[in-house]
Amino acid sequence: MTGNNALKSLVVETIQSPRTAARRIMDMWLSRDILWTALVALAAINAIIMSIGLLMSDTSDIPPFMRSPLILFFMVGGLQVLSVHGFYWAGKIIGGHGDMGELLSLLVWVQVLQAAAQMMTFVLALVLPPLADIFSMVASVLALWITVNFIAEALRLPTLLHAVGVMVLGIVGIAFGLAILIGLIGMGAMGVPVNV
Repeated sequence: MTGNNALKSLVVETIQSPRTAARRIMDMWLSRDILWTALVALAAINAIIMSIGLLMSDTSDIPPFMRSPLILFFMVGGLQVLSVHGFYWAGKIIGGHGDMGELLSLLVWVQVLQAAAQMMTFVLALVLPPLADIFSMVASVLALWITVNFIAEALRLPTLLHAVGVMVLGIVGIAFGLAILIGLIGMGAMGVPVNV
């Protein structure tokens, strides 16, 4: 099977049978160095896509420092790192016993799919704006479904309900961490020392 066909097959399997796809991804045993590097690259891609979107929309409601591609990169990257740790430790609290590297590999794949969906949404927004909204909504629901299944598989949780619990608990932790991150970025952007 060629690289392109293998990738298409994995995308289809991820949508049709996310837990089977999760096992296939985890069996690749990618190193954490590769996975963290991929996460940083995806944060950069997402920040670029978001920046282009902001250039084409009214940004008067958004604080000026939030329009910076660099700030967007740090926010997206920070959110992704917080998600990995938030879901992993929430899973431990709920009784999961998976490996962080396996969870990381699955969340990186979700980010790859979301970046592709964002690019498709962006293209659709230029040619068929109503279709772009529908596509974006469907992609978001699919991403949530895939993520719940991936968390259940990576953390060896008995049911999807446990995975939903991990997501809820993890999101609370992520929100707390993100509030701190935004505070630090915001204060830094305004010239306020962040080490006081």
